[in-house]
Amino acid sequence: MLRLIARSFAFGLVGLIATPIAVLFIVLVAAHTFDPRCGTPGDSGGREIGAFAIAVFSALPGFAIGVAVALIQAYRSRAK
Repeated sequence: MLRLIARSFAFGLVGLIATPIAVLFIVLVAAHTFDPRCGTPGDSGGREIGAFAIAVFSALPGFAIGVAVALIQAYRSRAK
């Protein structure tokens, strides 16, 4: 049981770190792809701030996804 908790916590930390990084780059790539004005001189930088805010708010769901992945793996290994 302690091993499952430690593994869930480790997967959660990976999700906590990896999800905001991935979300940040996905949002920035989408913003620069679909809006040619993004990143040009005179642009206020609102899209970049929005991308950062979305990345920050995706941290806790990333932790939850990591824990869920660890629990699903443990359940599948016990079912065999």
